[in-house]
Amino acid sequence: MDPKNLLILLLLVAVGVLGYLYYDSQQTQVRIDVPGFKLEAK
Repeated sequence: MDPKNLLILLLLVAVGVLGYLYYDSQQTQVRIDVPGFKLEAK
């Protein structure tokens, strides 16, 4: 594998990870966590 292909692969992985993190941050999520009661809703 030559360095050019490795660089392209690393960039694609980075874009995928950043895209997932952005998608996850845009999800509305409600979390209530108090002793004896826990509620999670998306």
